[in-house]
Amino acid sequence: MLEPADGVPDVIDTPAALAAAIAAFEAGTGPVAVDAERASGYRYGQRTYLVQLRREGAGTALIDPVALPDLSGLSRALVGVEWVLHAASQDLPGLAEQGMHPSRVFDTELAARLLGMERVGLAAVVADTLGLGLAKEHSAVDWSTRPLPRDWLRYAALDVELLVPVREVLADRLAEAGKAVWAAEEFEAERTAPPAPVRAEPWRRVSGLHAIHDARRLAVVRSLWETRDHNARQRDIAPGRVLPDRAIVAAAEALPRSVPQLVGLPAFSGKGTRRRAALWQAAIDRALALPDAELPSVRGPRTDAPPPIRAWSDRDPRAAARLTAARAVMVATSEAWQTPVENLLQPDLLRRLCWSPPPTLDVDSVAAALTAGGARHWQVGLLGEPLTQALRAATA
Repeated sequence: MLEPADGVPDVIDTPAALAAAIAAFEAGTGPVAVDAERASGYRYGQRTYLVQLRREGAGTALIDPVALPDLSGLSRALVGVEWVLHAASQDLPGLAEQGMHPSRVFDTELAARLLGMERVGLAAVVADTLGLGLAKEHSAVDWSTRPLPRDWLRYAALDVELLVPVREVLADRLAEAGKAVWAAEEFEAERTAPPAPVRAEPWRRVSGLHAIHDARRLAVVRSLWETRDHNARQRDIAPGRVLPDRAIVAAAEALPRSVPQLVGLPAFSGKGTRRRAALWQAAIDRALALPDAELPSVRGPRTDAPPPIRAWSDRDPRAAARLTAARAVMVATSEAWQTPVENLLQPDLLRRLCWSPPPTLDVDSVAAALTAGGARHWQVGLLGEPLTQALRAATA
């Protein structure tokens, strides 16, 4: 499919045009297809730079949330209307920043996962459900660009063109597979999910950190990450474009004592990186000057999470046996229902259950532990009894 049925609409970037769109969508019928475009990899954070909507009777709207940051009026016009999104968990946080909060959600990507479809990208799901091809060549462009090129707007309009027809096919398949209730609970969990918690030490997500094993070098990583983050936020540039992770790790391994030594590292040979070499060297110097008491822990922050699975056999063989038995249940259930294991139950919750099971291994206790850990009602009903039996057998 190369062209939207109604053509490519103009971008809505004035209050008057937005008011007209709100009236049109309020008067429309049926579900509303919604999508949002970000500038991941180009700009700092996950801000939304384009909002697309389509509804029967209203057509397609492309809205510039930079010019119109408050879209709460549009959200109010759609109260009670089901929003159809693909990978809703990616778009809902950004839409909420614009004041857009759905009453109900249907996630076509999550539906595809629950149905066990091998490929769940939008183009693949459109092909599977409707037999149509959908161009995706502009999926990774810089959506903060202004004005947005016409070809990009065509792509954006196509992203919502077929979402509602896809939703109808997937809804029928979910009902036939006995998974309609599963999907409804999952969609509601997505809709009502709280904001992601702030990580205690986000610098530990630097790619390649596993190569750093001592506290002083970890301090260098932390200092460079914090300096990069501050600079990226000020300049509104994705941190990886300011200083790649590989450069942070290379500096931590080499521990340069001067700017010439720093720019002598291959990872710091880029023009932009060299231009700010004094900034990076100052961050390194601060880490090298820290007293030992202020160095980060080699083990990382304390959490209530179970230890790495590779350590279970030594630390608690019975827990390791429980996990093996529970995983077998998950694989068998996944095959029986043709649903990925990770969609049947959060892997972290399964690990926690096996590491610290309830004192009494009965169905009610296991079900309560699953519920307390965030499992949905359908997951508890499906897995409560077989997991209880597996844990009992492994503990005996």
